[in-house]
Amino acid sequence: MHSSLLIIEDETLLGEELSRHFRRLDWNVWLVRDLAEARRFFDTGQGEPLAILSDMNLPDGNALDFLEERGGRQPGCEWIFLSGYGSVPDSIRALRLGAYDFLEKPCDPNRLQMVLEAAIRSARAQRRLAQETALRHNRFSSECFIGDSPQIVRLRQLISRLAKVPFSSLIILGETGTGKGLAARILHANSDRAQGPWVELNCAALPRDLVEAELFGYEQGAFTGAKGRHHGLLEQADGGTLFLDEIGELDLPVQAKLLKAIEDKRFRRLGGEQEIQVDIRIIAASNKNLSKLAQKGLFREDLYHRIGVFQLELPPLRERKQDLRRLVQTFVDEFNAKAGKRVCEFPEAMWQFFESYDWPGNIRELRNLVERCVLLSEDEVFPIQWINLPGHIHNDEKPYIRLPLDGTMSLEDMERKIVQTALARTSNNVTAAARLLKTTRETLRYRIRKYQLPEVP
Repeated sequence: MHSSLLIIEDETLLGEELSRHFRRLDWNVWLVRDLAEARRFFDTGQGEPLAILSDMNLPDGNALDFLEERGGRQPGCEWIFLSGYGSVPDSIRALRLGAYDFLEKPCDPNRLQMVLEAAIRSARAQRRLAQETALRHNRFSSECFIGDSPQIVRLRQLISRLAKVPFSSLIILGETGTGKGLAARILHANSDRAQGPWVELNCAALPRDLVEAELFGYEQGAFTGAKGRHHGLLEQADGGTLFLDEIGELDLPVQAKLLKAIEDKRFRRLGGEQEIQVDIRIIAASNKNLSKLAQKGLFREDLYHRIGVFQLELPPLRERKQDLRRLVQTFVDEFNAKAGKRVCEFPEAMWQFFESYDWPGNIRELRNLVERCVLLSEDEVFPIQWINLPGHIHNDEKPYIRLPLDGTMSLEDMERKIVQTALARTSNNVTAAARLLKTTRETLRYRIRKYQLPEVP
């Protein structure tokens, strides 16, 4: 990105000399001589300068009035003012409006160039930050929850409203795989804390004796193995959001300490004496009913009420099956693009099974299944032979049994499974099951007794 500068200067010689100087440095430079030209420059979109160098008093007005008229400094563009007879009130007003610097004429050329180069760096950093924030916003928006079912439409509306509320804590409830982590990221990315840190902890993923140290940090020597100071997640999330997934797994003593930290907005590291003040937002998630856990004494009731000021409940996939077709198409498009596949035809038998299956693993289970099938596809047809879910039979005029060859089943386990499946498919008719397995009734009865299966007539 080239350095770009707009000069607003009514002294012709000075304006042209400044313009030539910065063009020799390979900067993009625009020169205007009064506020009317400056307004036309912005109204017609002639350029987007990283910095504006403006004389204070121009033939048709005061540049500070022009800056205030435009709503003050905008991120990604720094203002530097030059004045031949500056005053303290003017300099204070300039800084209040967001000006980068206020310089008196005549200004040393080296100092002016140093100030402008610093202003350009500042404006570039602001634009990069704005671009990153926009990318996060696009990646994490309520539209990430795909579907037209009433449940998902209400969910999107609620997330959009909550993102605008400066809440201090919130609980997201829902079964595993419904998108609790995604909902938390959306709330953070669209809040006033979007530019602050995002820190997360899966409370079920760490040994219980390490969770406290991770949350609160520790000082050197706080316990065996603490060889230096460690900044905990509460401290790392200062100014941003701390996401505590599976919060129901926290031990009660850690819950008590967390409650105090949330209430006081301060805490001590393990082994520390100094209190650390933080400004954080807590988003907690659980696939358990925290209210019932609190009634049973397995979760602190005061912590539940403190973090449950707002609650967001995500619907399981089985309650929004009308969204299946859009979800499948979205995931197929994603994995087609990633793997260079071209799946675009969906057998009706696939939809029949998808819509009759309860999806205990919810969106995560569906996405993983689609990924497997797309990656193993050989043409444009969705390969139903790779669905491989409980209750699914790939039917090419003959029923099949899928058995894992990953070491999880022994040969005897496989034989037992085959016998059980044959009996189930023939309604426990031993003769029909023996015919299906191309064996004798006596051989099949022997295996029924061997594997202690229920006797059948």
